[in-house]
Amino acid sequence: MPTFSERTALFRHLHADGLLLLANAWDAGTARLIESLGARACATTSAGLAWAQGYADGDHLPVSRLFDSVATITRVLHTPLTVDLEGGYSDEPDTVADAVLHLVQQGVSGINLEDGGGDPGLLCGKIARVRARCRDAGVDVFVNARTDVYLRRLAPAGADSVRETLQRAARYREAGADGLFVPGVVEESEIAAIADAAGLPVNVLWRAALPDRSRLRELGVRRLSAGSALAESTAGHLRARTQAFLDEGSGLAADPQAMGYGELNALFASA
Repeated sequence: MPTFSERTALFRHLHADGLLLLANAWDAGTARLIESLGARACATTSAGLAWAQGYADGDHLPVSRLFDSVATITRVLHTPLTVDLEGGYSDEPDTVADAVLHLVQQGVSGINLEDGGGDPGLLCGKIARVRARCRDAGVDVFVNARTDVYLRRLAPAGADSVRETLQRAARYREAGADGLFVPGVVEESEIAAIADAAGLPVNVLWRAALPDRSRLRELGVRRLSAGSALAESTAGHLRARTQAFLDEGSGLAADPQAMGYGELNALFASA
């Protein structure tokens, strides 16, 4: 089994060329299943993980619950794990850095930190403190800086959004970020402009309107995340079958997509 430092080195390498596909998990079970399907790395979805713990997304999850969840995930994984830390669950850079160091010591190879609707300078401060804290501890972590320029429409569509994204990218890169996550961007010309000038491996979030994976590679994108899409799909499927069972007692009919008890149990027996 690779050591945690070897996994982090591998995770960095996976951003060097090609397109890294990240199917986002929300607990140990989904992480183990994703890994078993050949995923080269695993990521958490902050939304799915919060929902699985009974909290709303948006920095509502107590950080202690995040640590507990991550500990169960790293126990079953052999591939690198990157954790969506939202805004770090704090506005205090030192507190965020402490949380990141704890995650790294649990075996995490990467994190996402987002600017949300706030001042980009706040995220710069968090990134810088994370980088310093990990350096002092002699450990490494891949810091993926997420900017919500597109997701929250913080600038007019088109060239203004590209410009604002690149301005933030420069600041986050200088603070010590290793990657740039730009959820919400879907136009080819804008993706290409950001990937060309960001100076960091660019990560986009799955949307039906995105170009296909081969085109994303050509445009210079290095990472494609499913985000909360898989958690949402799973919840919708469970709701439909549960409602049918409660209404008619018929929702548990044979499901061609279902995994059998033996197959699922064997998956965790080998973890």
